[in-house]
Amino acid sequence: MNFLNNFQRILRQNIREYGMYIALFVIMAIFTYTTDGIFISPRNISNLLNQTGYIAVLAVGMTLVIVIRHIDLSVGFLAGFLGAVTAIALVQWGLPVYIVIPMVLVLGAIAGLGTAFLVAQLGIPAFVASLAGMLVYRGVLLLSTMGTGTIIIPNEAFNAIGNGYIPDFPDIGILPGKHKLTLLLGLIAIILFVLSEINDRRKKQAYNFEVLPMDIFALKLVFVSLLVGGITWVLSGYNGISWTVVIMLVIVAIYHFITTQTVLGRHIYAIGGNPEAAELSGINVKKLTYVVFGSMGMLAALSGILFTSRLQSATTTAGTLFELDAIAAAYIGGVSAAGGVGKVLGSIIGALVMTSLTSGMNLMGIDSSLQYIVRGAVLVAAVVFDVTTRSRGK
Repeated sequence: MNFLNNFQRILRQNIREYGMYIALFVIMAIFTYTTDGIFISPRNISNLLNQTGYIAVLAVGMTLVIVIRHIDLSVGFLAGFLGAVTAIALVQWGLPVYIVIPMVLVLGAIAGLGTAFLVAQLGIPAFVASLAGMLVYRGVLLLSTMGTGTIIIPNEAFNAIGNGYIPDFPDIGILPGKHKLTLLLGLIAIILFVLSEINDRRKKQAYNFEVLPMDIFALKLVFVSLLVGGITWVLSGYNGISWTVVIMLVIVAIYHFITTQTVLGRHIYAIGGNPEAAELSGINVKKLTYVVFGSMGMLAALSGILFTSRLQSATTTAGTLFELDAIAAAYIGGVSAAGGVGKVLGSIIGALVMTSLTSGMNLMGIDSSLQYIVRGAVLVAAVVFDVTTRSRGK
């Protein structure tokens, strides 16, 4: 009885954080049942994670943009345009991959700084500045592909980014049919997670901070460990972990560290909480606006690279609705429309929710028009959830 009381209390206190995990679990359970298990098959889960990659990367950057109370509508077609630039540089200019990728990432960062200049220096609302950017990038995307149309990329090294998988150990008869390196990485991830959580709990107790009751803490460790173990076991039955997933996890790890463990991260959330108070306390709001939008532009470039690599070509329609999917993923992942609240990990869960909905409804044969309605309803539900939980908190 004490365990149930603790569980209910913790769930009520952290409903914003845990709500998205519950939603993802429910969605995956429903689609697993309605598709007779096809949804949870190794091949589909692998494809699902690969499809999540380019949206998740955008969602990470969009999370920080929304946290500082702005929005960036230009990132979808910026990703599409820079994907076309990547294809042109590889195919028509003959540049090697190790030069093209850094070049495109720098171009993305410069584009983000351009939006930041309009917002921070000229005082133009981010909605208007990024809307103008969206139209411009849409135009230059069409111009860059006007002469050739779809640009096919024959470069195997580049195409492996979006379609390749990490190598495996030589087969010595242990766990036949399973990708051993994927299982090993999953085990290492579980061990690091458990050690990190235990260390974090000890630090909080040393400073007399509130921590989870031991039974709930143990349940959390077991649940997450089983979840990570289950996902890696499923992936190991197909081709293992893809390079797209590796890139996505590296980006998440970097931004999670920045937002939770650095002064820069604390200042970003301080601006979102109250820009005027942050300015008065000595935080350079303009400078951090440049940092956040520059970072968003760089991640848009990376998203364009991942998408172009996955398709093995650049198309005139690349980037369409990417920005809306990223915004939806950020909101579903727990970012507050009022700013100052949101986690990078949450944006990944939000991206998984969006791609799970698309994948599951495709497997069920649901018409695309109804899919848009369902995804819109889920986004509205996420924002309503945000507004109601904030009003209860007050």
